[in-house]
Amino acid sequence: MKLALLVLVLVGTVAVPARCQVRPDSETTVHLPRQDVLVHPGWWESAVLYQLLPRSFHDSDGDGSGDLRGLLARFDHLIELGVTGICLGPVFRSPMRDGGYDVSDYRDIDPLYGSMGVLKELLERAHAAGLKVVLDFIPNHTSEQHEWFQKSVRKSEPYLDYYILRGGVDEEKEQDDGKEDGVPNNWQSLYHRAAWSRNVRGSEYYLHQFDTTEPDLNYRNAKVRQEMEDVMRFWLDRGVDGLRLMQVNHLYEDAQLRDEPLIDQKGSLSYENMNHLHTRDLLDNYILTFDWRILFDEYTQAEAEGGKDHTKLMITSAYTGSLDGTLKWFGIGNRSGAHIAQNFGLLREITPNSRAEQFQRVIDGWLNGLPPNGVANWVLGNQDYRRVASRFGRERAAGLAMLCFTLPGTIFVYYGEEIGMEDNEAISWKQTQDPLGCNTNGTVYQQYSRDPARTPFQWDDSNEWAGFSKTPKKTDPWLPVHRNYGVRNLAQEKSSNRSMYQLYRQLIAWHQQSVTLRYGSYQSFVLPDNVFAVLRSLLGEKEYATVLNLNSHAVTFNVSRVHKHARRASVAFTSLEGAHTVGESLQDIGNVALDAYETVILELSCGMAWRRAFKSLMVVAIAGLVCSNWVRLK
Repeated sequence: MKLALLVLVLVGTVAVPARCQVRPDSETTVHLPRQDVLVHPGWWESAVLYQLLPRSFHDSDGDGSGDLRGLLARFDHLIELGVTGICLGPVFRSPMRDGGYDVSDYRDIDPLYGSMGVLKELLERAHAAGLKVVLDFIPNHTSEQHEWFQKSVRKSEPYLDYYILRGGVDEEKEQDDGKEDGVPNNWQSLYHRAAWSRNVRGSEYYLHQFDTTEPDLNYRNAKVRQEMEDVMRFWLDRGVDGLRLMQVNHLYEDAQLRDEPLIDQKGSLSYENMNHLHTRDLLDNYILTFDWRILFDEYTQAEAEGGKDHTKLMITSAYTGSLDGTLKWFGIGNRSGAHIAQNFGLLREITPNSRAEQFQRVIDGWLNGLPPNGVANWVLGNQDYRRVASRFGRERAAGLAMLCFTLPGTIFVYYGEEIGMEDNEAISWKQTQDPLGCNTNGTVYQQYSRDPARTPFQWDDSNEWAGFSKTPKKTDPWLPVHRNYGVRNLAQEKSSNRSMYQLYRQLIAWHQQSVTLRYGSYQSFVLPDNVFAVLRSLLGEKEYATVLNLNSHAVTFNVSRVHKHARRASVAFTSLEGAHTVGESLQDIGNVALDAYETVILELSCGMAWRRAFKSLMVVAIAGLVCSNWVRLK
């Protein structure tokens, strides 16, 4: 069977290495599927992974914070939505100074969320429903309350060298480089502070690239590397399907602690004004993750030997400084890295002002750069950026979702996107939780706080908590619910035939079931009048064209510019407020009208269907002959 499928690839798509090829006679880019994906597809390679923050999903006990029992109570939502699995935000024990990304015990569940027993129930529930569970894992730093750090600052062996601890420079020496007195160098944290804080038990400084409560681990110490491998094994042994390794491009720093060069020599000493040559994207970071991949593969091999076909998934999540830097997480040379290196191109580079050429550059640039083992993946939103509906508006958010689900590969859906949740900009300075905002002041905190995109999921309008808890015991949840919960909630979305929820549910089903989307070729087009289009094709299967009007005014386009053999087109999906309707047969495919910001996905029919059918029959015949001869030779 696998041999026959390979023959189909060879004949049907004229298989070449998995990269994009720009045709010299057109503006299109062609991307063909990897052959090994057709023969040995991994469960994650066309998955839809739902990223959620457990504290904001559902509160089972009314204490104001979501928890694992709440997730279990609302698990049917994930099943009905149709996702492949969940990426579960940090649930480890933590003082919650940075949303749980400050871990005080890697081997325990924080009581705020439940217990190890409840997590076991969650895994059993998910696996019974056929869903995977991936945990967010933060290896770069711990909480200052972690036992390792407490023993390190007490000079207890063997923890002395578990963190980056350094003595300060001569504080009486005149400082002429702008850095704070005494600190080892000029490094700055991402959280608006110097990257060094004095150890309260002595004169040493400890490094923290994030908040002052999050000291960086010292991965040049072999004992630290072993500790982290042991922690990963701890969770993989308990049945989680993978780990999403966060902020892995910060694991190593320059061993000589050299100053970072300033971008503007006359500018301020700030993270934004530094060229991060010594604190980010170092080669050592990649090598360490490649070592971790070996650990993951050990589990995959063990399960395969036990008769199970299951890969323990390793995802890297890092805001690297370049596309090449991101793609390296897949591996370098003969070293394998992440199964999925998260691609933040659409999230970080596409804006409301982006033109069709920018869309093509970002999408095709990723597909062009993918290494042979690379997996395309797409992210529109996460816990660090404004929600897509707030950045682009509801209609364009729907269109971007339609584009994402048309593209080859894995899709990450951030909780709330499926109902068009928006940022809660009404969070006050007093209510702010995020240290990125808290480390500023009451005047400018809203420019930095990520809290608006982390608010409780809006289930219904049954109470002022939007159904986040059915029995609230406090005045307010951990973050205030958006005021629009009365009209923007799951129950309301379900009651409408044309809503964001219905669109997402249908797109997910299409993405999971369509052979064309899983195995077909991809082409992109920059059409006249700032229109962007994508064509997905596979021999003998349905062909689809996704077309986005990126303008605030109506335009028309010609389907033949996307597929020159198309003779008929019908609407498979449409954005929320456009003029077209699902199932509509277009009368004039040479002059298709799109309203402002409207997106459509068209199912195309060609006048050359007989020729395609003949080719398909020939492929099947050839495949049969090859298989027959192969069996005879055996």
